[in-house]
Amino acid sequence: MNVRMLAVALVLHIASLATPAAGQVGHPPRQSPYADLDYRQEATLFLGYYDAGQDAAGVAPQSGPMLGVRYELRLAGPALLTSKMSYVSSQRDVIDPRRPASQRVVENDASWPLYMVDVGIAVNLTGQRSFHRLVPFANGAIGVATDFKSADVGAWRFGTPFAISLGGGLKWVPSGNLQTRIDVGTQFYQIKYPSSYYNTASDGTSVLQPNESTSDWTTNFSVSIGVSYLFFR
Repeated sequence: MNVRMLAVALVLHIASLATPAAGQVGHPPRQSPYADLDYRQEATLFLGYYDAGQDAAGVAPQSGPMLGVRYELRLAGPALLTSKMSYVSSQRDVIDPRRPASQRVVENDASWPLYMVDVGIAVNLTGQRSFHRLVPFANGAIGVATDFKSADVGAWRFGTPFAISLGGGLKWVPSGNLQTRIDVGTQFYQIKYPSSYYNTASDGTSVLQPNESTSDWTTNFSVSIGVSYLFFR
């Protein structure tokens, strides 16, 4: 099962867990499957995998292991302010568009780490309580991605594109200050191409055809598992 299939399956499972929330009336307190969430803030260290989408020219950073930190602050009701910083150990192919197609790739799988930061809103689907110590959630965020690198030999650069993220997950909240969480997400950002990618090389080929777009939106999936420290009631 690849990352994208796993993400879809997990989101469907999370949605099924949210449906019992309307049935909490009628349980004696000691027998209720619901428990109040005591802490208002959480800091999470997570590890996972970033499944990068393919761009038209095949030069964007590729899939790789991911790690990062996340902070959440509970606002009114089930809403939380969330922020995240992550690092992807990525690679990419470096090309020189002036060369013939057979010699165009000048470096295969060059190390090309990605750095991402975003801020958004998360919603606990069981409100301010857990259900059997589980809390399914959904979230959305806006931010940026960057590689902190200048243009390569072919005049291409990743830059610092605006990024939109949507996702969800599941928290396991036992008693105490620690919890475990699983996150799945989709991130969208734009890849732009230099004019050199449309110029014809000596063999009559070009990286992209003149009628092709100068930019490409990529869809990138991720899955991660994290351990959170909960604090401030």
